Amino acid sequence: MPLAQAFAGNLHPVVAIASRETFDSFAFDPAELRMLMDERGWKGTVITVHVDDDLVDGLVAEARNLFPVGDITEDPATGSAAASLGAYLRDRLGLAAPFAFTVRQGRHIGRPSVLEVEVPVSGGILVRGTATPL
Repeated sequence: MPLAQAFAGNLHPVVAIASRETFDSFAFDPAELRMLMDERGWKGTVITVHVDDDLVDGLVAEARNLFPVGDITEDPATGSAAASLGAYLRDRLGLAAPFAFTVRQGRHIGRPSVLEVEVPVSGGILVRGTATPL
């Protein structure tokens, strides 16, 4: 999955990480990432994603959405990022739409969430799911 930017309300860079071990263990410097995000005009999150299975309908992606521009450094549930990931899969990777997929997020910060994403042939992407309120 190539490095790219995706848009669905907010511009999100997408960084796919092939290794589960790397995805689970990476760390980042929030101040350095914040400077890069400000420089590039990224107002949302940086989507880091790992997919165990082939890219097919019903796939499950795990995301870590880095958010050093807020009061937190990693967002436990990010609807705009899930929608942007759907746009990335449809428009950048060319997955045949319509399709649906699941995003699991927040495990790394102890606040797991599940987002269900429906991607039509064109136009808006629907995101539903659960999160833990603060």
